[in-house]
Amino acid sequence: MQPSDIKPASNRNDGAEPEVIITCRDVTVRFGSKTILEGLSMDVRRGEILGFVGASGTGKSVLLRTILGLNAKQKGTIEIFGTDYERASDAERLAVEQRWGVLFQQGALFSSLTVLENIQVPMREYLDISPKLMEELARLKIDLVGLAADAAGKFPSELSGGMIKRAALARALSLDPDIVFLDEPTSGLDPIGAAEFDELIMTLRDTLGLTVYMVTHDLDSLFHACDRIAVLGKKRVLVEGDLATMLASDDPWVRSYFHGKRARSVVTEENQPVDGDKTGIASPTDGNV
Repeated sequence: MQPSDIKPASNRNDGAEPEVIITCRDVTVRFGSKTILEGLSMDVRRGEILGFVGASGTGKSVLLRTILGLNAKQKGTIEIFGTDYERASDAERLAVEQRWGVLFQQGALFSSLTVLENIQVPMREYLDISPKLMEELARLKIDLVGLAADAAGKFPSELSGGMIKRAALARALSLDPDIVFLDEPTSGLDPIGAAEFDELIMTLRDTLGLTVYMVTHDLDSLFHACDRIAVLGKKRVLVEGDLATMLASDDPWVRSYFHGKRARSVVTEENQPVDGDKTGIASPTDGNV
């Protein structure tokens, strides 16, 4: 099968329900006496771009790190590709880890390594391949994310913010994962750079068949790139669904977020922007978020 033969899950019309590849049920996470998440449940479906939003400090990154096994939970279950990561054997965990990639908020590139060497880090940890093949694969990833070939020999300190994001994404894709986790991928980027990054994510999803779990505050990303949105608040997922579901929600925070002065307007079927005061979302061409 060629990449062009792959269609995003949201565009498939075979009538089948998308496969759920991450299941969180009744998850509770505490740090000392402070409860961050309590009784949280949600699903991530194969082939979708899921936007995960919520007020600052509600636990978005905590949940992401808990799914990745970096934070302990006190209650509940998390299954990834049908495997309970917490109870899995070392071999089962290794198999799961090779099927995900992670882009942390600031890129988290190793400052003493070049872009090429950063991309090779997961390969060195998980793969038994020759240095020549490793270099060829790393250069393919550099091209895949739209970086120039000469970026391979540069250090993170020599890169712009947008280049750092793309280099970190290339590293997240180094093992050809089934799912990528993106933590605030457009933060710090100008509007043009953020839009280009959204387009890159959508293209990679469509051509590679990726599933994308994206923590974001960017309303443009939610409007243009996400198939579904999950809203975190009150230590759990308040609402989960498409943009229309968000607009129809009567939860006070969700209404404030999606119907506020800085929101975006929905475009009608006739491709005409609807009055922002009526929909609560401003036109995609109206200023910056």
